[in-house]
Amino acid sequence: MTIQFSTKNFPQADLQSAKHIKSGLKSLLAQSTDCLVLGYSKQDFESFAGNKNAKAKSGVLHELDALLGGSLTHAKLLGELEGVQGSTCLLKSGPTWSATAIKAKRVLLLNVGDQHDSSDKGLPAFAKVARGGLKTLSGGVIENAIWFAPSLSGTKSAQSIANEVRLTIQYAGDQAYRFGVRQPSMKFKAKDKADAFKHLIIASNDASAKEIKLAVEEGAALVEGMNLAKDLGNLPPNVCTPTYLGKTAQGLSKKTQLKVEVLGLKQIEALGMGSFLSVAKGSETPPQFIVMRHQGGKAGEAPIVLVGKGITFDTGGISLKPGEAMDEMKYDMCGAASVIGTMYATALMKLKKNVIGVVPTCENMPSGKATRPGDIVKSMSGQTIEILNTDAEGRLILCDALTYVERFKPKVVIDIATLTGACVIALGHVHSGLFSDDDNLVTALTKAGHDSLDTVWRLPLDAAYHEQLKSNFADVANIGGRPAGSVTAACFLSRFTEKYKWAHLDIAGTAWKSGAAKGATGRPVPLLVNFLLEQK
Repeated sequence: MTIQFSTKNFPQADLQSAKHIKSGLKSLLAQSTDCLVLGYSKQDFESFAGNKNAKAKSGVLHELDALLGGSLTHAKLLGELEGVQGSTCLLKSGPTWSATAIKAKRVLLLNVGDQHDSSDKGLPAFAKVARGGLKTLSGGVIENAIWFAPSLSGTKSAQSIANEVRLTIQYAGDQAYRFGVRQPSMKFKAKDKADAFKHLIIASNDASAKEIKLAVEEGAALVEGMNLAKDLGNLPPNVCTPTYLGKTAQGLSKKTQLKVEVLGLKQIEALGMGSFLSVAKGSETPPQFIVMRHQGGKAGEAPIVLVGKGITFDTGGISLKPGEAMDEMKYDMCGAASVIGTMYATALMKLKKNVIGVVPTCENMPSGKATRPGDIVKSMSGQTIEILNTDAEGRLILCDALTYVERFKPKVVIDIATLTGACVIALGHVHSGLFSDDDNLVTALTKAGHDSLDTVWRLPLDAAYHEQLKSNFADVANIGGRPAGSVTAACFLSRFTEKYKWAHLDIAGTAWKSGAAKGATGRPVPLLVNFLLEQK
């Protein structure tokens, strides 16, 4: 892990109660830490600033200013303490601090906004505050901090505070991630340096201690899953091959209670996965079919199944892609990476549910053995497929995996794939595309996306789109032309999912970033983990 997370409870530290503010602040300031992080509201600021419309001078900023020997008054005069949501103010230890037994070296104040304005509440608003605070903590000399979560929440609901804590840890882990630090064997001209900030302590009081402790455990597991997904995505394709993915999954079974099975070429052939094999045949690298099982629920309980597209490099095959930015096609296995990362997080959390991760993985390469446009193949389901474009290969490996998982009699199946450039055109890099005919499943995934700020947007699956997939020579064509490309791709997959509840996530626009910030994002691990946590 690139950052450590832990918890600490301050039983009576209630900064929203006038009766307990002073004693609560004293107990927090008495902790030896590089930085104590506290929240304050617009109302706290107006009271401290002497706004004539504010209530009589009182509150957390007044008490804190008295304990810190006027540090806040000085910061306000300098314009460093503001009343705008998301603003930060970093106070550093002075002579008066040590004289009054204050052990915190710094105090970071974060403005959480207007307590009475709905636009200043909710996770998106909180995210703005949390990101500002974490950015201040990172990249300098601060090595550890105590983050007093109840003071940063606009609600007294322990569960809402827990959701905010999980999001805080998600962002902290994301900010601390350094590929070069985690993969030192990769030779870089300019090596990544680990952030000095290494330990975030999430503090609670008795009203929220139980929920916050669980949220920190869940958040830490989520970060580990995201880190693994990013590592797999960022590794070069000559390292992260189908065999490497298989060995990575098997390695997780030694760290956790995951049960992992990796099927090779002969086993895949025996299963009749002609569609999957049609993509793999152009490569010298053998395909793998990975099955990961987390048995946290009751015996016989229907599992949630996650299926991830694992094309470790996509040239387009005979329908060769343009050369520009083709290196980014190493990210075409980010669906697989997200499934492996989610399964790892699930195992670390010891989630009390049955979850199965399935990854069909291979390369899509041009060669004398490669599948040609116009070839017809037989899928595991028995349906024949006319391959009109070999660059529409993700759906060809997924359809056999979606047939394979019928044997698990699943509660629900979600496939995750960097499937279509058309989804990037439709949604850009903000939302992942969501396709499903099950309204309850759509609602659950949308909520999980909102709770993790790893958002999705529903796109249609109307029967009329299936007309574009008609073939004169087979049961179905693998493409339906340029119009509604992401929709027809999802419609193709839906033909293999009629025996269970199913949703498809197209993450082509969200799985990685290009340009100066080039790298895997770890999405949609947060969405999937939150979905699993929220399932009854």
